[in-house]
Amino acid sequence: MSLTVSKAVFSFFKKLEKNNNRDWFNDNKAEFKAVEQDVKMFYNAILDKLNIHDEIDKLKLFRIYRDVRFSKNKLPYKTHFGGAFHRTKPRLRGGYYLHIQPNNESFIATGFWQPAKEDLLRIRKEFEMDDGDIRTILAHKKFNSVWGNSFIGDEVKSAPRGFLKDHKAIDLIKKKQYIFTKKFTDKEVLDENFLNEVDESFKAIRPFFDYMSDVLTTDLNGESL
Repeated sequence: MSLTVSKAVFSFFKKLEKNNNRDWFNDNKAEFKAVEQDVKMFYNAILDKLNIHDEIDKLKLFRIYRDVRFSKNKLPYKTHFGGAFHRTKPRLRGGYYLHIQPNNESFIATGFWQPAKEDLLRIRKEFEMDDGDIRTILAHKKFNSVWGNSFIGDEVKSAPRGFLKDHKAIDLIKKKQYIFTKKFTDKEVLDENFLNEVDESFKAIRPFFDYMSDVLTTDLNGESL
């Protein structure tokens, strides 16, 4: 099993960036299949690592074909690989994502991209009632050395309906997504330690995932759902 990302992956995507059309892709499909196979092995190596310290029920490697039906960008192919690792639900919440793209655009991400309406309300209600635990997690030295001390993602402009605009936790409550990201250079991605770096970074998110899993499997009284 391949434990590193091949230089051929970046080489292929750089050529695709300049020739993003069906004729070129079809002429070079054998090269794409080769690098895709290499990357699949790398994603599966991460899956194996994650399952040592977590429970992942599915790995989804996204297809290279773009859905252009509702996009102004009509280029037919993505110039990156993306793969998501889904934790075993409903007991475990949250997910992991790895994005491999040349020109220093690679990154990993964790958290909650599109929480269900009921989950988003439950999270907001938890922060409204008590924001102490989440702020302790975000402030932890090891945690924020990897992921920083604040969420990224979309948010409402002021306050969601039913919440006070001047609530002390409004910075958390107004979020619509609860995401963390970490960027990597091309050199870092190609390094033989990249697999371990990704795994160790994902390990560091666990206090947040453990907390959120507890929140989303209980009511506001702490009773199991």
